[in-house]
Amino acid sequence: MVSGSSSRMFQLLQGHIQSAGHRSCKTRLVTKDGRCNIEFGNIEYGNHFAYLLDLWTTFVEIRWRFVLLLFVASFTGSWFIFSLLWYWIAKSNGDLTGQNRTDGHVQCIDNVNGLTTAFLYSLETQTTIGYGGRALTGHCAGTVALIIIQSLIGVFINCFMCGVILAKVSLPKKRAKTVTFSNTAVICLKKGSLCLLIRVANLRKTLLIGSQIYGKLLRTTTTPDGETIILNQVDIDFTVDAGKDNLFFVCPLTLYHVINRSSPFYELSADTLPQQDFELVVFLDGTAESTSSSCQVRTSYIPQEIQWGYSFLPIISRTKTGKYRVDFSNFSKSVRVTTPHCVHCFETDADHRNHNAHNQQKIGIDNLGFQVIDIHDFVDITKM
Repeated sequence: MVSGSSSRMFQLLQGHIQSAGHRSCKTRLVTKDGRCNIEFGNIEYGNHFAYLLDLWTTFVEIRWRFVLLLFVASFTGSWFIFSLLWYWIAKSNGDLTGQNRTDGHVQCIDNVNGLTTAFLYSLETQTTIGYGGRALTGHCAGTVALIIIQSLIGVFINCFMCGVILAKVSLPKKRAKTVTFSNTAVICLKKGSLCLLIRVANLRKTLLIGSQIYGKLLRTTTTPDGETIILNQVDIDFTVDAGKDNLFFVCPLTLYHVINRSSPFYELSADTLPQQDFELVVFLDGTAESTSSSCQVRTSYIPQEIQWGYSFLPIISRTKTGKYRVDFSNFSKSVRVTTPHCVHCFETDADHRNHNAHNQQKIGIDNLGFQVIDIHDFVDITKM
């Protein structure tokens, strides 16, 4: 009984270790939605001031929760700071409630007799509300200078916060959310070559102008000198039937990479692909037609997300009314097709087919000793 429970515990522990190892092998640099999975450590303290020097970019890139906190804190903080200054002026002039006022006393600010009323006057001044209950009397020069300063600072805060919010709303990466890649990649035959295929679709009817597609293969390699290079980058060329630059991105496109001798996937096969350790990062650059802002869409594929011997299902059809319809339910679906086991097998079969076709074109046997001559004169062979 004890041995049975121990064996079950061992199996559970082994399964947990295997699942953890399986999850660890799926760690990627670029997530499926394009975020980079990287962190920076041991940064010198002085380098943090670089974020303050580039203040605008820092505020645009921070999260929305911090932007809203900054929005509230900047306005309420400025109102409170200037309310203290208005309170100090009123107290210095003897305008507060409880202070001994002489006959003929002239107030600097009407109806400001405490900290609460000073805060309300500061808010009304900076937001230009002007209810009319509190106002400057014009008998104190300091109040005129302070109201000018507060008005200028209020305008600056308004412009800065409006600019930050507008910049965050119009970030190009929001446009990239409406461009999607297929969940998996497939390897199959296309136009007589073994190719790696990926699908990409623009979910908006507005185009991405000047779209370009390319890829990077990330893997750990070892140089002949014995140096280990982590995340070594190798260029991967993707193309469509119409080319790879200035794509007409009005409907989903199928990108393909030809696996030939110059391809880093040349040595792969259907059996060795799942055991590989690499990450294929695909990039799509373009300019939004409506906003003229450049954006980049990224995604990545690991070996477990590449299907050998599959092809994507068709998704574009034509309706009875003459419109073209895109069925996104089949966007990432694939079907098994006949595919060579590896690139070497495909090239060997192709060589055999070419050789047999070349031999079938020949009729008879070539006699290398046979010569063709021209006979100009008629010869009577019956004459002795």
